[in-house]
Amino acid sequence: MPKPFKTDQSKKQFQVARKHLVGGVNSPVRAFKGVGGTPIFFARGKGPYLIDVDGNRYLDLVGSWGPLILGHADTAVLNLVRRTLRKGLTFGAPSPLETQLAILVKKAFHSMDKVRFVSSGTEAVLSVLRLARAATQKKRIIKFDGCYHGHGDSLLVAAGSGAATLGLPDSPGVPEEFASLTLSLPYNDLASVEAAFSKYNDIAAVIVEPVAGNMGLVPPKPGFLEGLRKMTSQNNALLILDEVMTGFRVAYGGAQELYGIKPDLTTLGKIIGGGMPVGAYGGRDELMAQVAPEGLVYQAGTLSGNPVAMAAGIATLKQLADGALYRRLEESAAFVEGGIKRTIQKTGVAAVFQRVGSMATLFFCHHSVENYAQAKDCDRQNYASFFWAMARRGVYIPPSQFEAWFFSGALTKEHLKKIVKATEESLQETPFNSGGVANA
Repeated sequence: MPKPFKTDQSKKQFQVARKHLVGGVNSPVRAFKGVGGTPIFFARGKGPYLIDVDGNRYLDLVGSWGPLILGHADTAVLNLVRRTLRKGLTFGAPSPLETQLAILVKKAFHSMDKVRFVSSGTEAVLSVLRLARAATQKKRIIKFDGCYHGHGDSLLVAAGSGAATLGLPDSPGVPEEFASLTLSLPYNDLASVEAAFSKYNDIAAVIVEPVAGNMGLVPPKPGFLEGLRKMTSQNNALLILDEVMTGFRVAYGGAQELYGIKPDLTTLGKIIGGGMPVGAYGGRDELMAQVAPEGLVYQAGTLSGNPVAMAAGIATLKQLADGALYRRLEESAAFVEGGIKRTIQKTGVAAVFQRVGSMATLFFCHHSVENYAQAKDCDRQNYASFFWAMARRGVYIPPSQFEAWFFSGALTKEHLKKIVKATEESLQETPFNSGGVANA
């Protein structure tokens, strides 16, 4: 039986937060609309654990949505951040740390000749789309249903992540004129991309999550990314890989290393800030030379490349460079995958576990998930029941069916065994056949 699970303090915190914050949260997926109940408020994290305000301790499979690949409060990251903090939080001017992190990023991502740091993944995507339109002198963008590229006006069309959880594929406040310049097509469907290029001659770029993580974890089908590379080249359009989530996560050189695809432009975030807010974009010299101050494509940010975020990123990437952690993460995630799949087979629960490296999702459906439509067909009530069953057993997974799990290097074999045991017990609970939400 799971240990006593209390949520009194989280409930009190949420009541107060709702008086002062929109919805009581600062990002929609934190509102727990996807799983019901009161959001869990956390007090601290260390290593593989999160501890909430009620004192419940969880093995964390969210990792702040990906960046904490080393676990919480990594010693090397904190040490460099502390040394940097003593020198100042931000200068609004160049510092050597920016160049140091850029060199590390370029060594991992061979498609990047130059890098520009920004403060978020959303900012990176907005900037790179502006650059793509300027470079091609075209205006339309192709994205894919369920792929989330931030909350820019032209990208909230069939978006995933929190928009999917809330049932808001499009957002009020986005002019039709903006949305009309974005073509949202089914993920993993090359025929629809070919048809779009046949119909429109003003497509500037195709932007894609090379491994989708915002409709749950959905891998690219064999040939999908290669097909996008070929079609964009044939039609004088740019291929943009949004690796905000996958960069330094599925491999040191991201999904483009894993699948052997060389994009024209790349966006990065999450891990390159080591837990601090950061984003980046980069690509070939002739493209990046069009960005101010070298070129006319304007983009700026007072906190871009701030020393604290750069220090956290440097300390993180240096620990990833030899590849040893990726081998360990693969073993860890594969161990959990094996345990979950055995339990699914044993219990007969309608569920599938999908994984690429240290990213994964458990979908409650009878079939593998290849696109957003199939993800939406999965049983979100069952996922909600599973979420709370896992929480009661001390494992924190994303509070939405449409988000990926993330494994960290802080998880030991004993931690992994506990996760497998928790999934076995949670999947055997009766609500999975009734559709009820087993809330705390």
